[in-house]
Amino acid sequence: MRSQSELWEALGEVEEEETGHVLTRLFVSYESMLTNDKESEEAQRFFKRLDNALAQTEECNLNRR
Repeated sequence: MRSQSELWEALGEVEEEETGHVLTRLFVSYESMLTNDKESEEAQRFFKRLDNALAQTEECNLNRR
């Protein structure tokens, strides 16, 4: 497994067109985890953090207008 800094660097190297694909793969992975275990704390944390990140981004975008 790559270190956090290696992963951060790899994220920076992902082409803009591919970022949605990376996010979709993460989403599907955690969605599958919840399908197999409705109580998966790891998956629930992921979706909570995803929701928070989306809300913060939307708020930031609204404040720019």
